[in-house]
Order: sequence, then C-alpha cells, then structure tokens
Amino acid sequence: MQQDPQGPGHPRIIRISRSDTFSASHRLHSNSLSDEENKELYGKCNNPNGHGHNYRVIVTVRGKIDPVSGMVINLTTLKQHMQKAIVEPLDHKNLDKDVPFFSQHVSTVENVAVFIWDSMQKQLAPGLLYKVTVHETDSNSAVYKGE
Repeated sequence: MQQDPQGPGHPRIIRISRSDTFSASHRLHSNSLSDEENKELYGKCNNPNGHGHNYRVIVTVRGKIDPVSGMVINLTTLKQHMQKAIVEPLDHKNLDKDVPFFSQHVSTVENVAVFIWDSMQKQLAPGLLYKVTVHETDSNSAVYKGE
C-alpha cells in the first residue's frame, strides 16, 4: 500500500480540466483608433467583413478531492456549466455584434479568455475556477487566471 507522503488525512489538492470548442467570427477593431490605425495595428484581422475561428477552450478547476466521490467536481457538471457559460453565448456568433461584452472590448483572444473566465465564475463555487485557456488557432492562445 502506498503511503501518503504528506501524512495521513492530508487533503489532496488537484487541478482538473475539461475542453470544449466553439466557432465564431469577429473583427479586430478598436473604436478608440482611426480606421487607418486599426488597419495598421490589426492588419488582415481588421477586415470589415470579419473572419472566423474554431476556438478550443480548456477550463481548469482546482480543489480538494472529495473523499467520498473521489472528485473535485463531477465532469458532467463542469460540462454543463461550460455549455451555459461558453458554448451557448459564443458558438456560431459574431462576437462583436452578438455578445454585448465585445461592444466595449476588442474581441482579441485575450478578451475572449476574460469573458469566459467571468462567465464561468458565475457558474462555479467561489475559488473553484483556476485557469481558462483559449486557443484561437493552433499557434495562438491566451491563458487567464483571474488576475
């Protein structure tokens, strides 16, 4: 039998993650800049007709392993929270036109991560959410831990 290196009865803290995807379009454009400044800053991503991504989101929660269930959170429950907080408001949407948050924030991957963090915080028990990772492309991602 394996011994607990931290002593008997010591609560184990673990991080567990679940991923999901959504597809959305957007245009990188700041109302604080001129059209020329936006074109220079955002390049082809400032296309007036927008462009789309297949986003991949990883939500990580952190907590003590429940001694009865053996879980920090039931992953089915986490899936349901992610559906409500991420997929329903964002999937197959134009972020800039369909999601009120982005009328005040440029729809960068950084701000998408903040939006998802804020939405997940409303679904989960306080202190449970640890990290949100948003992959906009295979090469670009943002990580937000609520700072």
